Amino acid sequence: MLRLWLRAWLPSMAALVLLAGAWSPARAGTIEGAQFKSSVLGRNWAFNVYLPTGYDPAGPLRYPVLYLLHGNGADRHEWVNKGRIRRTADALIESGEIPPAIIVMPDAGTSWYVDLKEPMESAFFLELIPVIEKNYRALGTRDARVIGGLSMGAYGALRYALKYPEKFQAAALLSPAVYNPEPPENSSARHVKVFALQGGDGSFSPEVWKAYNYPALWDAFLRKGLKVPMYINSGDDDEFFIEAQAVQLYELLRKNRQPAQLRIVNGGHEWAVWESTIGDALRYVFQGVRRTQAQ
Repeated sequence: MLRLWLRAWLPSMAALVLLAGAWSPARAGTIEGAQFKSSVLGRNWAFNVYLPTGYDPAGPLRYPVLYLLHGNGADRHEWVNKGRIRRTADALIESGEIPPAIIVMPDAGTSWYVDLKEPMESAFFLELIPVIEKNYRALGTRDARVIGGLSMGAYGALRYALKYPEKFQAAALLSPAVYNPEPPENSSARHVKVFALQGGDGSFSPEVWKAYNYPALWDAFLRKGLKVPMYINSGDDDEFFIEAQAVQLYELLRKNRQPAQLRIVNGGHEWAVWESTIGDALRYVFQGVRRTQAQ
């Protein structure tokens, strides 16, 4: 196991430590595990990062970055092991369909990427993005930064794209758990004690859910006047009826002249849907992204 300690970029942060997988010349990209001391979360925070073929930490090239978020209760390994993201990214880069890019997959547990159970949203923007742009050969501009995720991760990706459109060029939302007005009874959103009243017993609160779900962000997003192209999909037999939610979101975007693509495919709320469609999603979100360049 390679351990490489890098000097922290903020006084409040300890060092970033690589957990596995040093870069080496190869035909395929590599996956590294890393972590840093998060002062916002008050603990170590781990993530996986995909580095494309030819990535050189001391080289002249800088790359666009995709932040790829996992689903409820999963971890940073989900997109690597179940989604086979390395294989998909390698093939798309080799064929020229997307540019060489860095893909960051952080741990988030059951946080739903909001500042409720723990300040995950704050940590993402105040710490994770700066850590990536400091310690990897990342282009640090909006037009080189995209976000995506599945289920809970797509909820987080949509929230971040709408709340911070100045940060992201595009978003990929796979089976987005963005239930409007409320999650169905079988949704984990009702049972993970995230969307609960402060000081209560942890029971699901419809008021808290509505305060954090995307309709609450919509008007402020439109006032910023930025376009964030969104790829949205769902299986047609999703057990949480997300296909209807996907159509609703797509129609809202279209009515407001926001660029979007919708795909309803065969399948349920399952990896057969996400693994088979992530390539299509990446082609779409990388269309307008700033290309890899020397810097």
